[in-house]
Amino acid sequence: QVQLVESGGGLVQPGGSLRLSCAASISRFSIYAMNWYRQAPGKQRELVARIFSGNITKYADSVKGRFTISRDNTKNTVYLQMNTLKPEDTAVYYCNAGIGALVPGPYWGQGTQVTVSS
Repeated sequence: QVQLVESGGGLVQPGGSLRLSCAASISRFSIYAMNWYRQAPGKQRELVARIFSGNITKYADSVKGRFTISRDNTKNTVYLQMNTLKPEDTAVYYCNAGIGALVPGPYWGQGTQVTVSS
């Protein structure tokens, strides 16, 4: 059974930073594409960042240059480093996993709240 557990969310001031983590209970974690999504109140869930098995990364235009996705295959963990946070980054952030390029993958975490406010 696949489990994804996010952590690291919280309240931060505009311009601040947070690092989200997603610990995965997945066999052969390294072959999975790992994704971060977010959903703000009243909005659709959107794809924020992806990292493939070969460490190729992709980002939504709204976070390019500010967010960095990375993975540690020895710890079955994916990270999202978020810098220069803006109020519009406020959302519940979800970890998602799947094999191949199709998004979203079939596995989801429970989400972690990120609030950017002064």
